[in-house]
Amino acid sequence: MALIALAADKGAPGVTTAAVALGAVWPRPVLVAECDQAGGDLVYRLPAAAPDGGTGRQGGGDGGMLNPARGLLSLAATARRGLRPDQIAEHCQRLVGGLDVLVGLTNAEQAQAMTWLWGPLGRAFAGLGPVDVIADCGRLGAGTPLTELLREADLVVLLTRATLEQVAHLRERVAALAAELRGGPPVGVLVLADPRDFRGSIAEVDRIIVGARGRQAPDPAAQAGPPPPEVRVLGGLALDPKGADLLSGRWGGRLDRSLLIRSAREVAGDLVARLDAAP
Repeated sequence: MALIALAADKGAPGVTTAAVALGAVWPRPVLVAECDQAGGDLVYRLPAAAPDGGTGRQGGGDGGMLNPARGLLSLAATARRGLRPDQIAEHCQRLVGGLDVLVGLTNAEQAQAMTWLWGPLGRAFAGLGPVDVIADCGRLGAGTPLTELLREADLVVLLTRATLEQVAHLRERVAALAAELRGGPPVGVLVLADPRDFRGSIAEVDRIIVGARGRQAPDPAAQAGPPPPEVRVLGGLALDPKGADLLSGRWGGRLDRSLLIRSAREVAGDLVARLDAAP
């Protein structure tokens, strides 16, 4: 099925929260995979479902913390001998509520020893039918080895807040990705927008990104090569701290009524429709 790489530039604003929110309302079978080189957060944020009778996954109820040793770290130990899509499931865990996750590395030092992993992992994710994969790639810096995973994605989605500083960083990251991913997947932008000016914030980011593309001078040396990826603003997720806390189990109320989840449901439906319509 599809691989969606979710990331951000400086500060990585809300990438993990966005990945979990989208995974919670995704209209097809989905796996959320932590691929952040700085280390994953899910083991500290979200409760595991209780073990379910030796199925290899975890079932309903509260099973306590996720196991940090079972996930990308254990998968990497087998990947040196070759990585197949059907190996991934045995390293996944299930959250309370039923979302399957592949827990990430615990620190950046582990990531430094696994730069070889991202290409094979991206190819395995891309072949993991009938399950879509939302890969939480955290912050993308210059020369990131995650580029090898991004090349295997069907869509790269960058998050930003509608502030001058973050949009400026985003504009530079989009330009860098467009150069690195020539001939690769399209790049989309999701705006973490204040609900009080939700549509206006998205429109303003779209204006800046489109304007930046229009001002770019053509590169004669690159014209003979593969085309740069399409870049477009896809919409927004509500900047909703209470909804984010609820998603982490730290705040009471009904999650499905939160602004975060309501906006995530709209985005998830739109992303799936775009993926289905892609050639």
